[in-house]
Amino acid sequence: MKDTHETPKSSSKKPYSGQSSIDVLAAQCEKCKKWRVIQSEEEFEEIRSKLSEEPFYCNRRSGVSCEDPADIEYDSTRTWAVDKPDIQKTPEGFKRHLVLRKDYSKLDTYYITPEGKKVRSQNEVAAILKSNPKYKGISPSDFDFGSPKVMEDTVPVDVPKKGPGSSNKKLKTTKD
Repeated sequence: MKDTHETPKSSSKKPYSGQSSIDVLAAQCEKCKKWRVIQSEEEFEEIRSKLSEEPFYCNRRSGVSCEDPADIEYDSTRTWAVDKPDIQKTPEGFKRHLVLRKDYSKLDTYYITPEGKKVRSQNEVAAILKSNPKYKGISPSDFDFGSPKVMEDTVPVDVPKKGPGSSNKKLKTTKD
């Protein structure tokens, strides 16, 4: 990671309040493979942060067992994205925000500061942390901008797919 000496630019913009593309959080039971809806982002992050050392089981939820029907089925009635395990919990006061691209190719990861500022990279996080002593003890490495994997078998069939070699980047042209 690069160290940045840039001072964050002040902005007259309103605090970011965009909607996340995630409408349901779920964890899969290690034993029965059924999906269980997780009621809060905090609980989901707690499960995800320790998944390798503490796999999720249905009985983690009070009154639920592997004998009960799944809370939600993995199918194409919704687009699924699977986060990698063991991502540490979002630092207190910040929010991890995931937005699905229009072409369903991936989710972009952002963090929202307690003041409502949207940050898009480790360098932006570093600048904000450096300029705000109240964030002492929080490190840029506490923020993971990795993108959950969009499960292609759940992407709607009418979404145009990117062809090989296609990109949203502009091509550089030269004059002869």
